[in-house]
Amino acid sequence: MGRPTIADIAERVGVSKGAVSFALNGRPGVSEATRARILQAAKEMNWRPHSAASTLGGSRAEAVGLVIARPASTLGVEPFFAQLLSGLQARLSAQSVAMHLLVVEDVEAEIEVYREWASAHRVDGFIMVDPQVRDPRIDALQELEVPAVVLGGPGRHGSLSSVWADDREAMLSVVDYLAALGHRRVAHVAGLPRFRHTQRRMRALRDSVRRLGLVEAVSVPTDFSDAEGAAATRALLSRGRRPTAIVYDSDVMALAGLGVAGEMGVRVPDELSIVAFDDSVLTRVTHPAITSLSRDTFALGGQVAEVLLELIADPGRPRDLKTATPRLVVRESTAPPSRAA
Repeated sequence: MGRPTIADIAERVGVSKGAVSFALNGRPGVSEATRARILQAAKEMNWRPHSAASTLGGSRAEAVGLVIARPASTLGVEPFFAQLLSGLQARLSAQSVAMHLLVVEDVEAEIEVYREWASAHRVDGFIMVDPQVRDPRIDALQELEVPAVVLGGPGRHGSLSSVWADDREAMLSVVDYLAALGHRRVAHVAGLPRFRHTQRRMRALRDSVRRLGLVEAVSVPTDFSDAEGAAATRALLSRGRRPTAIVYDSDVMALAGLGVAGEMGVRVPDELSIVAFDDSVLTRVTHPAITSLSRDTFALGGQVAEVLLELIADPGRPRDLKTATPRLVVRESTAPPSRAA
């Protein structure tokens, strides 16, 4: 038999190669009982670390990891992520740091990738997006003890660093503006309800009902796709007393909603005002141009990368960076509601 490998130990003990790597390198992620079994098997098999691998293990990978658990079909048409990735890569490239990107189906698969990449020393740190309510990824990343930055907040991600903007404050600015125009029936075509930022936006709308004297304020969750955005708009505009304003959680859904309004003969902005939560070129080239919450997403990506690079250089000092709240840019898609509406 040749030199025993991690795969050989994994096969004997009946665990994954990642678990063996954690145990042999003294890293968290396996139980003490499993660690003891692995170390005993390694001793019996006379396993020794490969010298080249040991050398590499002590150096940096000069790469960071980003794993996204969203449908690839929606990511492919989402301007926010295109700008975010561009900003991340621009800042990382300036330091000759690569970015490993992987799209997976769910958070369980995402956590498994974190463990595999950490055990193989493929990355020096992680960027986590779309923080969720009771998010299991927080504990998983803390156990790995690898530098990690969460995009989204506010804060409170255990010991992990975060970069975030105030989604609640942004949503309140939209609702205040629409109420000032005279709108009292406001709808929100929201994203995935398990996301923290979606929850904060939905709650901000609900909290505005009594304060602003709204007659109706409803949020409709979607998967961020144009198809579900269109379906939600069609259902809202088919009501007996339909909303006079709709806020969309993405530009793509706002454009889909604008198209549905045209199909149904609902004039924008005379009978329906439309606001998008992200401000990409899509909102500016359509007619009418769409009122949007605007922020420099490219710069946001750069800020996230900068915080992660600082964290890799000095892991002992977590960061909590609040970025500028998106500002409302008024365009042609919003106006006071007509008397008929």
